[in-house]
Amino acid sequence: MATSQSAAFVQGWLMGAGLIAAIGAQNAQVLRQGLARSHVGAVVAVCTLSDWLLIALGIFGLGSAIQSSPLLLEVFRYGGAAFLMVYGARAAIRAIANTGALASGAKTQSLASTLSATLALTYLNPHVYLDTVVLVGSVGAQLPAAARASFALGAGLASAMWFATLGFGASTASRWLQRPAVWRAIDACVAVVMFVIAAQLLLNPL
Repeated sequence: MATSQSAAFVQGWLMGAGLIAAIGAQNAQVLRQGLARSHVGAVVAVCTLSDWLLIALGIFGLGSAIQSSPLLLEVFRYGGAAFLMVYGARAAIRAIANTGALASGAKTQSLASTLSATLALTYLNPHVYLDTVVLVGSVGAQLPAAARASFALGAGLASAMWFATLGFGASTASRWLQRPAVWRAIDACVAVVMFVIAAQLLLNPL
């Protein structure tokens, strides 16, 4: 039993790390706040706790329910693609206009405004649900009941480690990343990644 739970923990960690490591809308928000050294702890906490909630919902029931409904899968598929394309377009506009520098970015936002944006990028982004609730949840739900909690803990730990590293790691390096050209490159990369993920959602049925 212990071996099975340990294996489930490792499986959960690996799957969580693999899915969350791609720079998505939520990760881009954490990165921007980290580079700006603005409300980093609060943003990391919100993203981590949100992932834990969605992972638990997916593993303990909601993921299987969504996966069993072709209509819901299509809603998440096309909704996620639309959200990512809009976010990618906004990043592309910032890159072209060169308006993403720290001086005019997240550093000037209040805590309430920052958390509102973070919550929107988390809970209004269908792609987040695809990763946590549908993909992680459906795999975890197929495990024996005794191993599901270990799988959830592994996936949750990967999420916490990633957001903390992304947010506080970027904050540590922010003094070298103040130049507008760096933000322009970041926004350009984010835009490309968002468009690629959106295309994958549209071209590959769930």
